Amino acid sequence: MNGRDRILDLVHGRPTDCLPCMPITMMFASDFAGARYLDYATDHRVQAAAQLKLAEHFDLDHVSVISDPCCEAADCGAETAWFDDAPPALREERSLLRDKVSLASLRAPDPRRGPRMSNRAQAVKDLAGAVGRGRLVEGWIEGPCAEAADLRGINRLMLDFYDDPDFVHELMDFVVELEISFGRAQVDAGAEAIGIGDAAASLIGPALYEEFVWPGEQRLVSAMHDAGVICRLHICGNNRRFLLSAARLGCEIIDIDAPVPMAAARQAVGVEQVLCGNLDPVRSIHDGTPDEIRVRFAACHADAGSRYIVGGGCEIPRGTSLDNFQAIVDFARMTSES
Repeated sequence: MNGRDRILDLVHGRPTDCLPCMPITMMFASDFAGARYLDYATDHRVQAAAQLKLAEHFDLDHVSVISDPCCEAADCGAETAWFDDAPPALREERSLLRDKVSLASLRAPDPRRGPRMSNRAQAVKDLAGAVGRGRLVEGWIEGPCAEAADLRGINRLMLDFYDDPDFVHELMDFVVELEISFGRAQVDAGAEAIGIGDAAASLIGPALYEEFVWPGEQRLVSAMHDAGVICRLHICGNNRRFLLSAARLGCEIIDIDAPVPMAAARQAVGVEQVLCGNLDPVRSIHDGTPDEIRVRFAACHADAGSRYIVGGGCEIPRGTSLDNFQAIVDFARMTSES
């Protein structure tokens, strides 16, 4: 069974030969390929080559174009700090929408022309052409809360939830339309799954999530489903308080980061939701041993049940040993769910 079929069969409730394996690899993939991270993040050829090299060496089930959260905001005009061998970062003190009035005149860029978004779409096209139907190609977009924070500045946004909720709703509407367009461009390029990264959402409580973030995430998921692809929701940190709401989005896959006990996540979302991850990327995957990693994944799997995909709670850290990374794949391959 190939990786693409393994993931899609699990998602759709069909038997698989073993658990799928979908670790998030960014700096780890770049280092494995011997590339500078600046090139990995900005040159689709470098990123695609690195993802392919890693996937082929370890026989991973998917390849992904996640690289950094700056693509959309940068193409909107946000100031970005660039580093030779680390991910780019948005300049919080000079956020594009530090003056709220600027939102009225902001126009969403065409994702096929914006240099960073078009580069990501091209990386999808490169990967889809290379893997065919053997591995799942995953596109990636920012979620409503994350992108709103990128454009406004995270500290300003947290105050806006209380000081100017009408502005937040307007900002979320702008963001959602931008991300739908970006997601569709990646689907058109060959993505069969879209990851939605909404890390900033873990910083707010369930009431704010329900009012401001959930409706936008739901619109994103619905639009991607209408485009014919599956969705993976990735919220870094502790989202335990609104997991039940997240499960109502209809995402085929929900990532569970290490701060959330897997047993609690399963109880919150029900038995049918596919869960992914949960192992602490630093303490377990980077700092652990291969035997410890396999034991801890077995515990995650026991708590998650059969509707489970193997992966870290978040990105596989730079500097993780190849033996430790191999242990992730080995656990997936030796675990039958047929």
